[in-house]
Amino acid sequence: MSYQTLEIEQQAGVATIWMNRPEVFNAFDELLINELDAACIALEADPSVRVVVLAGRGKHFSAGADLNWMRRASESSQEDNLADSRRFAGMLQRLCNLSKPSIARIQGAALGGGTGLAAACDMAVASDDASFATSEAKFGIIPAVISPYVLRAIGPRHALRYFQSAERFDAARAQSMGLVTEVVPREQLDAAVDAIVQALLACGPSAQGAAKSLVAAITGRPIDGDTLEETAQRIARQRATDEAREGFAAFFDKRPPAWMAG
Repeated sequence: MSYQTLEIEQQAGVATIWMNRPEVFNAFDELLINELDAACIALEADPSVRVVVLAGRGKHFSAGADLNWMRRASESSQEDNLADSRRFAGMLQRLCNLSKPSIARIQGAALGGGTGLAAACDMAVASDDASFATSEAKFGIIPAVISPYVLRAIGPRHALRYFQSAERFDAARAQSMGLVTEVVPREQLDAAVDAIVQALLACGPSAQGAAKSLVAAITGRPIDGDTLEETAQRIARQRATDEAREGFAAFFDKRPPAWMAG
């Protein structure tokens, strides 16, 4: 399908979603949210896509919410705001729940919802000049819809500070809190993303989907009998898959597995 606010590039199993509103620093509005949601649906259904990269054209990843969109929201009814917020929440959930690995490629500003997009991806690689903020409190609102993903990344202690102070923090700080997985000079950003992509492409796609499901299912649970049984059931199911049999056969035959040849 065609998009007004996005560009989708696909090559060798990798789909890059480029947010393409550089004139407003890739700030998002109703249209961008709807198109990101549609892109996630399309890429989830495409068997040729193994990895999804989320990126922004221009100097900045995303400045967060378009202020004109926010102004319209402030003048709308509570019912309209609820519907609007539900669409945003649904898009972030769809991005988070992709069965395929997702990487945020971040340069420049990733503010408000831009921080939320970074947190909703499985991994985030940032240039060393990147900056982040949950800036909503400066406008008298809260980072409610992005909070499950940011909290998952940085934890409640850091969230209590930054959700209330709206301070900007740099890429090194973002990495130390867990929001960013790797920080590199801007000229090395594409190479750093590609290195992770190549590692991901070497692994079984079914196993990766199962690994994402495992993390979601086990996080926060006590290490008790139910959890041990859950993990035993999951590995037993995965060992019995065609992908697992192919993975072990390829190792012993000293050849690439079928998913790399594909």
